[in-house]
Amino acid sequence: MNTEKNQSNESNQSNQKSRAEKGKRSKVPLLAILPVTVTCLVVGLPFVVGDHPLRWRPGSLKPVLVLHDSTPADGGEDTGPAGGGADAAAKKEEEEPPAGPPPKVDKPWKAGMPEWGVQIFWEDKKEHSAAYLETQARKQAAYLVGLKANAVSVSFPFYTEGRTSTKLAAGKSTPTPEHLETVLRVFHEAGLRTTVRPTLDEAVLVPPEGWRGNIKPTDKEAWFDAYEALLGPYLDAAQRQQAATFVIGTELNSMEGHPAWKGLIAAAEKRFKGEVSYDANWDNYVGGHIDVPVKRLGVDAYFPVKVPDDAPIDQLVDGWNTWLDKKGKGPLPRIVLAEAGISAMDGAYHAPGDFYTKRKLNPAVQATWYKAVCQVVRERKMAGVYWWSVHFDSDPKIAPREDESRLNFAGRPDTEREIRSCFGSDYAGPGTDPAP
Repeated sequence: MNTEKNQSNESNQSNQKSRAEKGKRSKVPLLAILPVTVTCLVVGLPFVVGDHPLRWRPGSLKPVLVLHDSTPADGGEDTGPAGGGADAAAKKEEEEPPAGPPPKVDKPWKAGMPEWGVQIFWEDKKEHSAAYLETQARKQAAYLVGLKANAVSVSFPFYTEGRTSTKLAAGKSTPTPEHLETVLRVFHEAGLRTTVRPTLDEAVLVPPEGWRGNIKPTDKEAWFDAYEALLGPYLDAAQRQQAATFVIGTELNSMEGHPAWKGLIAAAEKRFKGEVSYDANWDNYVGGHIDVPVKRLGVDAYFPVKVPDDAPIDQLVDGWNTWLDKKGKGPLPRIVLAEAGISAMDGAYHAPGDFYTKRKLNPAVQATWYKAVCQVVRERKMAGVYWWSVHFDSDPKIAPREDESRLNFAGRPDTEREIRSCFGSDYAGPGTDPAP
């Protein structure tokens, strides 16, 4: 009872105190409230309607200055178009792909024409909807059409458990065959020649010492059986979407020459009626015969040229020809450069395929290299070139961030200018010249 009384007294005192405080607050002059209200409206309203220059990056307390048609002032990743409403716009993109067909190439590829292409590297997420994939594919298709490309190669990872493993499987970043079909359909609608290119992921191989070119499965026949089972659904997807080429293997140096390739390729050709190809690494290509029985051979071409960063075009062209002449002099009409690229940084000519080093940014090195390689493709009458690379989920109009690969070229104006010049050239293509 005493307890209840005490509680009642405490409650009465609390109510009296609350009323007293409320009375004090009610006496605050209205003029003292107005400035605060006006300030809140001036600062807060633009955030609501979407025209405030500050945006917070997700997961960060640091605001980012966003200017129209620019990247963030701190060099970080922008989270959407300049101005507010980025989240709403992204959600709308996810749910509602753009209306109408994507832009189309001016001159669709036909046999005998050069393949002017780009490698799209795609690490998928299973939660991505078909609407998101279509929106992103249209964005990339529009970018490629703007570069005057007529071809695209879709590279995506599959996985193993180690250098000696016989197990191969689709992983968390491997697109499903259904997702692949969505993307191929959009590219096909844009008039682009399409290539499907599954590539063995190297993360568990501990690069650069371990890589896909020096795997040693304990049972190679079992490895090829697992590979055939893995590729089957992707071959079917490529066939349904009328892809032009399916790359049956990429840079598998240590597996070249095995008799199981013959059976694997025969099985692939039963499911896929387009062109079955193999992409060799540049060192094995110039070093001897690539013993994989395909009709089409691509080369991942990262030939080192020991010249300074300010070397003229002709020195780079001579360096490339020195390497190619090891294989054979003259035209190479049956060879396509399946990958060609270089880091936009100092010293990159000495090791164009160095994916791991990051020296001082130097866009001129990358642009000059692209110009030289394009000249080699034309002079040696090659079947074409695919530049490495554009990431499928990226916005190709935004310059690469500092923490991204120096090999990325999308958003680097000097390199993009050389690509457009190359792809818009009057080179007629390899035609029917005999292979060396």
